[in-house]
Amino acid sequence: MESDAVKQGLTRDLIALRIAKELQDGMYVNLGFGLPTMVSMFLSPDKDVILHAENGVLGYSGVILDESKGDIDLINASGQPTSLLDGASIFDLNTSFMMIRGSHIDVTVLGAYQVSEKGDLANWQISGYHIGGIGGAIELAMGAKRVIVAMEHVTKNGEPRIVKRCRYPLTARACVNTIVTDLAYIEVTEEGLLLREVAPGFTAEDVQSATEPRLIVSENLIEMQL
Repeated sequence: MESDAVKQGLTRDLIALRIAKELQDGMYVNLGFGLPTMVSMFLSPDKDVILHAENGVLGYSGVILDESKGDIDLINASGQPTSLLDGASIFDLNTSFMMIRGSHIDVTVLGAYQVSEKGDLANWQISGYHIGGIGGAIELAMGAKRVIVAMEHVTKNGEPRIVKRCRYPLTARACVNTIVTDLAYIEVTEEGLLLREVAPGFTAEDVQSATEPRLIVSENLIEMQL
């Protein structure tokens, strides 16, 4: 693959935009910490997507960029100020997790440190850094009907994040359905990782060179539509 100085993948905004296109009317969607939260900024006002936050909000909007205009008591899972849409509700943590454990969440979008070729997810701890806890990630990974991972394809050191076997502590096994990165849109299937879309200016060979396991290239491979 050409150097990053020559060819750039999608920005984080564009990764979020591509994922927003996956969300359809009537879906109950949970957006995880960090990059996944950005998806809320790209939801079409024509779509009736109901956003769920595990801290106890159902039916919130995007991020309020000017924090001085936000309500300190109304935040999303990333701690960012947001607002309520018509028909929204607020509830306790137990009720929120009952929604997740009961498989009432259609889609969750999560960040990741690594995803394996089997769809195993590692997104809560890097080996050697014992900070924080697994939180609600394991509940979302196992309780949502569909798990989409949003992340950069490689680390800052150029190491693949899509690997044969996760080397970081696992959040959950075989839970990821779709991976959207700055280079590609990949579906996790029983046969392996199916490359369906590539970022503009990239080829299947470029994506494979940045991916540890072998990719199955779709016969209908296309460039991402943004």
